[in-house]
Amino acid sequence: MTKPVVALIYDFDKTLATDDMQAFSFIPNLGLSSQEFWQKTEDFSRRTGTESTLAYLHLMIEECKKKGIKLTKEYLNSLGKDVKFYEGVTTWFKRLNQYADSLGIQLEHYIISSGNKEIIEGSSIAKEFKGIYGCEFLYDENGIAYYPKCIVNYTLKTQYLFRICKGVTDEIDNQTVNSRINEKHVEFRNMIYVGDGLTDVPCMTLIKEKNGKSIAVYQPNKKDVVEKLLLDNRVNYVCKSDFKSNSSLERLVKLILDSISISEKLLSKENNPNI
Repeated sequence: MTKPVVALIYDFDKTLATDDMQAFSFIPNLGLSSQEFWQKTEDFSRRTGTESTLAYLHLMIEECKKKGIKLTKEYLNSLGKDVKFYEGVTTWFKRLNQYADSLGIQLEHYIISSGNKEIIEGSSIAKEFKGIYGCEFLYDENGIAYYPKCIVNYTLKTQYLFRICKGVTDEIDNQTVNSRINEKHVEFRNMIYVGDGLTDVPCMTLIKEKNGKSIAVYQPNKKDVVEKLLLDNRVNYVCKSDFKSNSSLERLVKLILDSISISEKLLSKENNPNI
């Protein structure tokens, strides 16, 4: 029997990483504080009417020009090594993979982020993901970023859930992802989404409505934000951002995997009653 596939899908900033990915070295290299950079982004967005994700990508290009920093793919990749993660994140994937394997489940990990894909790809955990979806730049003949190639804002994140569902990894393949298919790569009921707040609400809500599970994780002293998501019926569960072995989050995800394993076995029995 083919193993059922389960997709564990994560936001990145303040979900796995302890802060925005640009905060660790990109923004300090500009001689700015995080507050200053994001205020510049907000001011530019309001002044020009530019969508906020496009606005921050534009600011990255312009501020690097001012500082004489070559905004290359290699430079962005190199910033990934400075990203700090919550405790337990670096060993989380191996532990969950082993547990899923013991249940006869094929577990796949994905990132859907409004941050820079190039920075994520340079991080220590990049190798753990089957797919990383994030904002990307186009680069000129000298390898310098000059225009956004792809943006992933809060609502656009949801399209990647359908890509994961249908196994459509080519991000410019809009025909297949919008076509009706009989054989899905991952059923929505077998998706688990982990995010940290309001920017993840479209994905959390969609997965919950389609019988998957959504988990909102919270940083110390910020539980009130995610508790509102629970009260508003946007998520199934809330947990502290603790990825260590035997943490509440790990126990919860394992329990969900247990449930999926049982459900898939029962469904298989229903479809093949003589087995």
